[in-house]
Amino acid sequence: MGSSKLLSLLVTLYLLAPTSISSDVSLSPEELTQIPVKFLDFAKKPEIFYWMVNIRRKIHENPELGFQEFETSKLIRSELDQMGIPYKFPVAVTGVVGYIGTGQPPFVALRADMDALAMEESVEWEHKSKVPGKMHACGHDAHVAMLLGAAKMLQVFRHEIKGTIVLVFQPAEEGGGGAKKMLDAGALENVEAIFGLHVSSLFPVGTVASRPGPTLAAGGFFEAVINGKGGHAAIPQHTIDPIVAASNVIVSLQHLVSREADPLDSQVVLTVAKFEGGGAFNIIPDSVTIGGTFRAFSKESIIQLKQRIEEVVMKQASVQRCNATVTFDDKSFYPVTVNNKNLHEHFQKVAADMLGVQNIKENRPLMGTEDFSFFAEAIPGYFYYLGMNDETKGKFETGHSPYFRVNEDALPYGAALHASLATRSSTIAPFSSPCRESDDIAVDNCKNKKDEEKIKARSWRLRWMTCFSVKKSKPKGKGKGKDKDRDKSSTSVTSSPIHDSCYSAMNSYYRDENLKAVISYCRNSQGLSCGRVLVVGAASWLLQFVVESSLWRLLV
Repeated sequence: MGSSKLLSLLVTLYLLAPTSISSDVSLSPEELTQIPVKFLDFAKKPEIFYWMVNIRRKIHENPELGFQEFETSKLIRSELDQMGIPYKFPVAVTGVVGYIGTGQPPFVALRADMDALAMEESVEWEHKSKVPGKMHACGHDAHVAMLLGAAKMLQVFRHEIKGTIVLVFQPAEEGGGGAKKMLDAGALENVEAIFGLHVSSLFPVGTVASRPGPTLAAGGFFEAVINGKGGHAAIPQHTIDPIVAASNVIVSLQHLVSREADPLDSQVVLTVAKFEGGGAFNIIPDSVTIGGTFRAFSKESIIQLKQRIEEVVMKQASVQRCNATVTFDDKSFYPVTVNNKNLHEHFQKVAADMLGVQNIKENRPLMGTEDFSFFAEAIPGYFYYLGMNDETKGKFETGHSPYFRVNEDALPYGAALHASLATRSSTIAPFSSPCRESDDIAVDNCKNKKDEEKIKARSWRLRWMTCFSVKKSKPKGKGKGKDKDRDKSSTSVTSSPIHDSCYSAMNSYYRDENLKAVISYCRNSQGLSCGRVLVVGAASWLLQFVVESSLWRLLV
């Protein structure tokens, strides 16, 4: 029998014989509570923290508006490539969707928005926006950095993942409805739950805030053009004044809130923030344009409000002998953001384990809108706020201010919460082994060489068993040669991104390397008997033949 057959025989022994290394990792309640704490410790490591800071600052210096995030998307893809994380691109123009895990259920998604705002930055610092008229004034640069930080940590524990974590890098949150476009493009196909966060200067760093049920309002924009007849201001009787008509319209619109909404449940906002008409002190214009936003916490209230806005504008203009047209920007309409109650309980437990119960705040419903609502409307979703205020570092302005700043000390908390919420949702057990393989991050848990060999052997067996149990069609590619680069080559995968790397575990390169680890581990273990080797030897030879001849497809 050749050496390769002997190696295969030993592997079959390892797969079939009783062993203390289980492919079903189960954690005690005490060990489960330690996962968020260890993720936070991991995220605070200098090599992780400063890496996230550097990414955030690069994005901040080069802000891009909705559906124009080409360089931001390029940076994200570059980092995913370096981590060996497969992804889909493009999704909704500039969006990126990455995958960590087995490529099989359960699928849990983590979301970060990427776009900036059309405003000039007024903060003078080393990494100020280099693009005139554009600024990351809502923290989306930090959101991207934290999700990449979570991805970097989760990739270290990818062999422990029994489900799939989906990384959603979304364009155009600021009024472009990027979430809706990603949803329409199938970004959340098979996903069972999704989590999103937003940095907030209203809460101290190291705290989080959220609530179950409706948390952010539904809302949209409207614009009305009121047409009259212009003329000289000294002879108004020869004109039809659209400014007077528009003024009456605005006053009447306020009555929709004060006189038509239930005062005990009046969670309704209607604000006219745009008024354009005329350009001279002594000329009555032909027309006036007004516009604003309307918001509410129920679908019924939004529908009623939209209907009444149109009626009031049209009829009040008519009273003043004017005519009017009303348009609603459907692209800017966002539904109510509703937090799933079961996910709220999950969030409370994970956040309490990481931060302590005293650092979980209840957030009141806000009249702001967020296109994460499209995700949460389609599948169970959960959206929360990550505190970043620190009075010792000066005042942190709220979002959409030209003086907006991000407290980068909050980045490890966001990355660790992302990773913890996903792992505790998808039956993943990181930190459960004494030692861990890592591509580019040194983990300090390896105590000795035997532990390292033990984990490599276990990792190989998990890959082997997954290949036989989760896929029924042969992947593309011959699986020959130096397949160390196979994970990178799958960066444009579609339906089952993890299977290629799994399959490569059976090819010559991975098999030889991992078999060496198995043999080394077995030699150092207790209870290895030649009798057990002889029992499974014939089965081993047959198993290898079936795999290499592709006949395994007929058996699964």
